[in-house]
Amino acid sequence: MAKTPEAKVKKRVREILDDFCSANAGYYFFPPANGYGRQGIPDVICCIQGRFVAIECKANGGVPTALQLREMDKITKGGGLSFIIDEDTLDKLKAYLLLIKERQS
Repeated sequence: MAKTPEAKVKKRVREILDDFCSANAGYYFFPPANGYGRQGIPDVICCIQGRFVAIECKANGGVPTALQLREMDKITKGGGLSFIIDEDTLDKLKAYLLLIKERQS
């Protein structure tokens, strides 16, 4: 079964978070998108060394929907961090995680 381009981005984000969280005591999960929860919730919810982080995964230059942007704005206003990650910004996610680790040291 072929994976969609966005599924490939999610897989890479999962790998990055697995590596980081296993070594640095972080937590993350992918909320199910089954139609019963709140619409627009980012693809990944994390707690990384005390920081609330939300990640929306996109592929091929995709942009978040208005609902996704609304939820990400609420997260940011609440003091959390939200990111849009695609194939081209996976390294930026890694760099950000390392920055959090360095600031906690």
